[in-house]
Amino acid sequence: MPLHAEGAPAFKAPLLSCDCHFHVFGPAASYPHGAELRYAPPLTPLEDYLALARMLGFERFVFVQPSAYGRDNRCMLDAMRAVGAKCRGIVDVDEDVPDAELARLDALGVRGVRVNVSPVHPRDAGLAAKLLPRIERLDARLREIRWQLDFLTPGWLTHELMPALKRLKCEFTLAHMGMFLARDGVAQSGFQALIDLLRHGEGRCWIKLTGVYRMSAARGFADAAPLAQALIEAAPDRILWGSDYPHLSFADKVGSVELFNLLAVWAPDAATRRKILVDNPQRLFRF
Repeated sequence: MPLHAEGAPAFKAPLLSCDCHFHVFGPAASYPHGAELRYAPPLTPLEDYLALARMLGFERFVFVQPSAYGRDNRCMLDAMRAVGAKCRGIVDVDEDVPDAELARLDALGVRGVRVNVSPVHPRDAGLAAKLLPRIERLDARLREIRWQLDFLTPGWLTHELMPALKRLKCEFTLAHMGMFLARDGVAQSGFQALIDLLRHGEGRCWIKLTGVYRMSAARGFADAAPLAQALIEAAPDRILWGSDYPHLSFADKVGSVELFNLLAVWAPDAATRRKILVDNPQRLFRF
């Protein structure tokens, strides 16, 4: 959806606001993507994203490696070099990647590694167990270098991984509010387990208010508001916001400004929005 067709942001983003979750895609000739994908990667270069960021008022950025590129992080890293000190990145690497490569990535501003399972992955009783060796190996290594684990998992898998999440020693983020379906409400058991982790855990869990269109089908995403508000109430000091640009598979259905404006509904208090947009990302990503 063109930016000029979306109207104006509902509020002014505070100085040093951070978009904590978005992707960039370059020309296929330079950055080839995988063949078996659920979406066709669009050409969305850094310049397009920065135009959106200027409109919304963002000055800090956290790039996230998209699944289309697998563990080839070059497109994202090239964009990070162009942006410089105002950005951080989340990569996808093998859990046994050499220490020297982690050090190289850290110098570029990388601060975490993805554990990425398609949000539409059907329920699989053995998948959580299959992921544990990777999660545990990364947890041990990332704790030493003060990086985080970044999870994108469907809600049923987020719930099944909850015991493992409670054991993590490094900080970790959950994208798309843990991907619990909005239609099942705040009372659903997996979401309640997440609220309990936020309230009674050891403060290592962070939640991204991202990708609401992936968990809600209601008009204006109204059914997701109670979930977002419950998360903010439970742990306002550990909530982040991200555009999820370029809204893969949904770009023709949602607008970036529309999504940004939802934060004014979920967090009507300006001081709370400042925590979410400025203070929390500054602390987690060490700007």
